[in-house]
Amino acid sequence: MITNKRFQLLLPILSPLIAIASALIVGAILILLARANPITAYTALFQESLSTYFGFGNTLTKMTPLLFTSLGVLVALRAGQFNIGGEGQIYLGALGSALIGLYVQGLPAIIHIPLALLTGFGFGAVWGWIPGYLKAVRGVNEVITTLLLNYIAVNLVSYLVQNPLKAPGAPSPYSPLIAKSAQLPIILPESLAHAGIILALMAAVILWVLLVRSPLGYQIAAVGFNPIAAHYARISVKNTIMLVMGLAGGLAGLAGASEVMGLKYRLFEQVSSGYGFDAVAIAFLSRGSIGGVVLTSLFFAALRSGANVMQRSAGVPVTIVYVIQGLTVLFIAISLAVETRLKTQSNAEV
Repeated sequence: MITNKRFQLLLPILSPLIAIASALIVGAILILLARANPITAYTALFQESLSTYFGFGNTLTKMTPLLFTSLGVLVALRAGQFNIGGEGQIYLGALGSALIGLYVQGLPAIIHIPLALLTGFGFGAVWGWIPGYLKAVRGVNEVITTLLLNYIAVNLVSYLVQNPLKAPGAPSPYSPLIAKSAQLPIILPESLAHAGIILALMAAVILWVLLVRSPLGYQIAAVGFNPIAAHYARISVKNTIMLVMGLAGGLAGLAGASEVMGLKYRLFEQVSSGYGFDAVAIAFLSRGSIGGVVLTSLFFAALRSGANVMQRSAGVPVTIVYVIQGLTVLFIAISLAVETRLKTQSNAEV
């Protein structure tokens, strides 16, 4: 019985590691089927993305939007809400920061950068608040509304960069360059890594303090655990839902802002390459732990960063990386089901 309890305590820590290891093992089998060497492929993948200067810089660049958006998914999950709208919130955040970078001129960087970031946060927060309001006040399922709002946001940005925001003479849909005073500084010279990763890590620390060390964090957890009991404890369930969904959207908005201000310096038609959907997998894989979100975001970013090198070095298709990501999510879902069953059996025995 004691061994069983210890195993249950360790399971939340072991299950993500087991899920990742299982996904890598199945990925290795697929690499063998592609007539390539898994050791060579994985060495190229992780060595390039984590141990080389430019590769690690690229990993940090890809980690930035993943971490911002994953934190948004996590804070919504703490209140029992499923934010599947990270992709659309990224696009709105990118739009907000681009507008400030394009049309607000003459400001020093110390004012221009925070203003653009704040606007990106605000645009994303509004896009997250809308499904929060619909859920809290109208009872509309937030999974449906956040998912549908993704398409609206993507097509809105697509229309804008093809028409009023399109740069003169641009061969493809993108805006003019934002002002230099609105661009995030590079933190690793001659690489793509910019200050957005520092902001994302700061956001992780602030969110940890908010969720773990503040009364608001208790309020959010109470609503997520039992909204009926929270209501009787005089906690406003409706306001809490709208708050966390707005905060989730704002964090994803910062992901979009960092892409515009730190990487592309323009608003492109394709702002995100699926970061919003990867963020859902990262949040679930981390099991509600902010530290886990940071590490899992790094893992997913390393996969993205080293994929092309793996293809060149070992002749393995880039799609294998996406298969590994999908398998990781599948195995973590299986582990959650197993964990739930073990807890049910344990409670039945007691």
